[in-house]
Amino acid sequence: MTIHLTVKNIMLADYVFTVPGILLLLIPGHMMAFQLGYSLLEWNWVTASLILFSLSGLLWLAILLPLQRRMIRYSEESLRLGEQTAAYRQVSRKWDIYGTIGTILPLISLILMIWKPGM
Repeated sequence: MTIHLTVKNIMLADYVFTVPGILLLLIPGHMMAFQLGYSLLEWNWVTASLILFSLSGLLWLAILLPLQRRMIRYSEESLRLGEQTAAYRQVSRKWDIYGTIGTILPLISLILMIWKPGM
């Protein structure tokens, strides 16, 4: 029961915090880059950061959300059976791997935004 509720709440938190957070980062970020004269049409730290952040978002949309839906479905099955199923463990492992990658990409983007290397 605990796993099922946790997985459902993680998905809810993603919709409540992640989606608005992405918008709150991208919109003002683009505005500030434009005001400071950075072009997104040339290769620079802003472009690299945007690409990494976008890859993270695509990973979240294309892989992590479907995995979360499957985790919810499999956790319901586990709840009925009274034990974690192999299918749930497999999907959970994939979610851990892709979730780690999806977290590291924006962290690298953050480092680029702080460091601002001359690319």
